[in-house]
Amino acid sequence: MIPASPDSPGGSLASDQEILQRAQDWREQGKGVALATVVETWGSAPRPTGSNLVIDEDGNFLGSVSGGCVEGAVVTEALDVISDGKPKMLEFGVADETAWRVGLSCGGTIRVYVEKLD
Repeated sequence: MIPASPDSPGGSLASDQEILQRAQDWREQGKGVALATVVETWGSAPRPTGSNLVIDEDGNFLGSVSGGCVEGAVVTEALDVISDGKPKMLEFGVADETAWRVGLSCGGTIRVYVEKLD
């Protein structure tokens, strides 16, 4: 199970400044950190392009890339990115079997880029 941030259970619609500040705070604590960014949307997407989710190596996170639909899957992938340092491009959509499993049933498709912050 992926723990939610104690400051923001289940994530939140934090401001860009709050997300970047949290990333900096976690980096200053020596934690591995990844940033997930919505880079493309099609159809009805819960969050616009440019929306961010920051994740630390313990699975704590702040922000949102889908309004809660796929955050769990993005956090899981982000932990891999933090571990191996290799960025990932993720895609979730209504036609994607994975999207139904993780809950993106709003009819849209989103593409999320996940990168490790050094």
